[in-house]
Amino acid sequence: MEPAQYQRWQEGGHFHVPAEYVLKKGLSPYVIVIPPPNVTAALHMGHGLNSTIQDVLIRWRRMQGRAS
Repeated sequence: MEPAQYQRWQEGGHFHVPAEYVLKKGLSPYVIVIPPPNVTAALHMGHGLNSTIQDVLIRWRRMQGRAS
């Protein structure tokens, strides 16, 4: 990722949904509880798969207009 583009996204608030917006619009939030990292063995594909699925679900719901 180019640092300049990433900085524009951060400054534009693209990674955050303000609580005021959610309350004002009466949106139903979509939340996934992500526990802290707890790797008890060697890393394997399941670790990456779990993170990828969570990321896809959050992005999909946000594209649908949900507060995520």
